[in-house]
Amino acid sequence: MIRRIAFAAICLLVLATSASAQPSGGNLSKLQEKVNQANKQEGVLTSSIASMNERIHSLRSSVASAEANLARLQVEVSAHEQRLGKVRDEYERQSRLLALAQRQYDYAQHQLSQRLVAVYESDQPDTVAVMLASESISNAIDRLEYLNAVSARDRHVAERAVKIKRRWAEIRNRTHRLLVRVADETHAVELRASRVLTTRDRLSSNREHLSTERETKQETLASVRESKEKWLADIAALQAGSANIAARLRSGGSHSTSTPSAAGLVWPVQGVLTSPFGMRWGRMHEGIDIGAPQGTPIYAAAGGTVNYAGWEGGYGNLTLIDHGNGLATAYGHQSSFAVSSGQTVSRGQLIGYVGSTGHSTGPHVHFEVRVNGVPNDPLSYLS
Repeated sequence: MIRRIAFAAICLLVLATSASAQPSGGNLSKLQEKVNQANKQEGVLTSSIASMNERIHSLRSSVASAEANLARLQVEVSAHEQRLGKVRDEYERQSRLLALAQRQYDYAQHQLSQRLVAVYESDQPDTVAVMLASESISNAIDRLEYLNAVSARDRHVAERAVKIKRRWAEIRNRTHRLLVRVADETHAVELRASRVLTTRDRLSSNREHLSTERETKQETLASVRESKEKWLADIAALQAGSANIAARLRSGGSHSTSTPSAAGLVWPVQGVLTSPFGMRWGRMHEGIDIGAPQGTPIYAAAGGTVNYAGWEGGYGNLTLIDHGNGLATAYGHQSSFAVSSGQTVSRGQLIGYVGSTGHSTGPHVHFEVRVNGVPNDPLSYLS
């Protein structure tokens, strides 16, 4: 995305540089070149924005699908966590019961041990001794039954403690296995939810970045279109200015059936030829451009009458001199005038100063030679 934004910025910079940094050039041809470049850039940007719209729509659908899946998994995670909590609570309860059974077992073992010690220390008589010591058969039977009952009770307490301990150990082991299984299931669902969340966030981030890039391109496209409209307006203004020059010459009577001599005009300014006469990118550059510093004096190429000295749209400050016999010269983009309309001037007389008024790319003089209002190559007339 950064590369695309940088490319758009470079394109704008190139256009801006060509509009301001060049000291001079064929205004109409340069404007047409800019329009052509803008048309190409507009096509590229429009196609790119359309592609981005499709990708954003696709990402929006993917994000919605991921969010729906995530919502379902979150519900599943919540259910598993609740179940895990219940199993864990049950496991803890059973652990407490097992601990209690262990204490009971330990107590029974202790009691049984004490009983055995007591019997050993008391030198408890055997069955024969009990019979001999008894006063009667009934008394002997009662003593034997008592000893057996005591022994049976001791065994019952010990056996019961062992059974309780084993029972709760088995229950707790089963619950522990269930706890491990439910924990694994919960972890698996959480892992799936985490992956879906990561995917959702990545898709959302891509969508936001793409939307930002699209906005940047839309702004660039709007700027290109605005510039193109301005350049088209500049072209129209220059063409209108050219038509006005021809109309002024016709109304001023500068027309002849003969062809003026193709020589004898002096250069209007001391400078560098930066743009020649002729077709440029499908448009006619109707004069030559002579680059010179701002304020450089401009001189009349030949003697004649100033047909017009004033503002003329894309030409900016324009001086139009009628030399008679259908020959006329025009001097555009002046910073200021040294003559006025209707004034008679001689060859080489100061008529104005170099500037960059109107639709101009920098300080220069746009110099035209017209024969019966039709532009001709000035280089054929300059000596």
